[in-house]
Amino acid sequence: MVAGETSGDLLAGLLLDGLRARWPGLQASGIGGPHMARRGFQAWWPHDKLAVRGYVEVLRHYREIVGIREQLKKRLLDQRPDIFIGVDAPDFNLDLEAALKAQGIKTVHFVSPSVWAWRADRVEKIRRSVDHVLCIFPFEPALLASHGIAATYVGHPLASVIPLRPDRAAARRKLGLQDDAVVIAILPGSRKSEIQYLAERFFRAAAMVKRAQPAIKFIVPAVPLLKNVIERLADAAGMRADLQIIEGQSHTALAACDVTLIASGTATLEAALFKRPMVIAYNMNWLSWQIMRRKKLQPWVGLPNILCQDFVVPELLQEAATPEALAAGLLQWVDAKSTAPAKIAAVEQRFMALHAELQRDTSQLATDAIQQILES
Repeated sequence: MVAGETSGDLLAGLLLDGLRARWPGLQASGIGGPHMARRGFQAWWPHDKLAVRGYVEVLRHYREIVGIREQLKKRLLDQRPDIFIGVDAPDFNLDLEAALKAQGIKTVHFVSPSVWAWRADRVEKIRRSVDHVLCIFPFEPALLASHGIAATYVGHPLASVIPLRPDRAAARRKLGLQDDAVVIAILPGSRKSEIQYLAERFFRAAAMVKRAQPAIKFIVPAVPLLKNVIERLADAAGMRADLQIIEGQSHTALAACDVTLIASGTATLEAALFKRPMVIAYNMNWLSWQIMRRKKLQPWVGLPNILCQDFVVPELLQEAATPEALAAGLLQWVDAKSTAPAKIAAVEQRFMALHAELQRDTSQLATDAIQQILES
């Protein structure tokens, strides 16, 4: 297995639960993180080696990443596992899967590359690289089938982990927050490159919100390896004393908050599953952004908006993601709690319907599909 970042590690860990239930003697190894390690996964390289986003950023690490892929390919061709499962990270995994499949090793890709949002040119590579795709969104199998790619909808694992009605009070007790406090969760990303581009502007936005409403509380869940980086950026924004920076616990922070300021990515879907209003933002290297936006196929970037096919929550991208605009977006949600509760309720209802659509017995469906591939 290969999972290339924090979200992939979480999904792969949940998948491993199902795989071990089906095959108790399973041996799993490759590239992964702490969630996978807790399930007995043997990581030959840590997942954060692949946690790079953006064309320019990837170029800086290209030699190292390609070197890891070549070493891994040689090792897998020598050992010839029963099956290879690439978890997301398509830029790394699809080329590896193509090489393995060409040598007769069965390949599965878990989380369809988002050809419906970006990179439609990837379809041919997917067909060449994988025996089967495990899809987490319901519309994907038919789209892939139209291109001759076998796929199964297995639901989103997080939809079975996150409760339909999260317990805000319990989460607040865990974090030492008052029941009646207004709480904003700030999630500037799980990659170092994301944090470098987003965290300081998020914290400057928080400072503006704080000046407007001094009683608001801010909580910042940090990836453990990057907590020091986040603390330094909080200092630079003059907000260190006003932020409760915690290690991990992003789900607790999302359960506890009233609204979240959040980097575009998998975390936005988690926030939607927690039924939280949000302001989605993203900023990256200018050249990377120019390349990415030319490949964009839909008007939305945030997963909740893509899945709802509507701007349910605001998106502020690149030059639009100023601290002033981010602060204004947050304050609109905070004000709506008292002035427009129906607006908050409408968002919660949309996200409740989305949650129900994504909730399936993912472990059962995924392992059933994998067993069929092994037996074919």
